[in-house]
Amino acid sequence: MNDDAPKSALEIAMARLKQKDAEAGSVEAPLTDAQKAEIADVRQVYAARRAQAEIMHQASLASAFDVEGLARLHEEFRRDTDRMQRELDEKVAAIRRRSE
Repeated sequence: MNDDAPKSALEIAMARLKQKDAEAGSVEAPLTDAQKAEIADVRQVYAARRAQAEIMHQASLASAFDVEGLARLHEEFRRDTDRMQRELDEKVAAIRRRSE
């Protein structure tokens, strides 16, 4: 790809972020095979947890009889899935930070 070619806003933003990181001394190291495997395992565990939460959510929806109950169940499910996503992101970030 030619450097003179027009760039999208995303490409420009990514280039600026890389430049800021380089100026700050942050270097992106490639992941080791062990780190890749560990990240894949963590993602698989959280995918299974999310699937289980979805099944439990669907089962609980069947027992809800009013609008408030449905809203509460949806909010609980959203909070649980958000929490799981944060936990997953934190674990993956911790693995990426670790150097072997």
